[in-house]
Amino acid sequence: MAASRKVPRPFTMHWGNGNVVEEAWIKNEYHEPTVQLLEYTDGPAAGQVSIRFCSFNDGRFQRSPLMIEEADLAPLREAIAKQPRLRELLRRLVE
Repeated sequence: MAASRKVPRPFTMHWGNGNVVEEAWIKNEYHEPTVQLLEYTDGPAAGQVSIRFCSFNDGRFQRSPLMIEEADLAPLREAIAKQPRLRELLRRLVE
């Protein structure tokens, strides 16, 4: 697994601002598949949370769909296991 990124850290969306409060990510040869727990602090979404599936490349956010190779599932699962709120929301998604 890759080293930790600083959390919380701010984000801005058209429908509200807030913080990335949990983040699970790994680094492979192509990019850094990432799953984030976003917590909105203002705007119409204030008080809500969202899950963002995204990726980074050399530390820069990528505006393209997240693609996860089968070989990356186990390492990403291990990274998610260390993020309790994010893990619980994802569990609810698949059960």
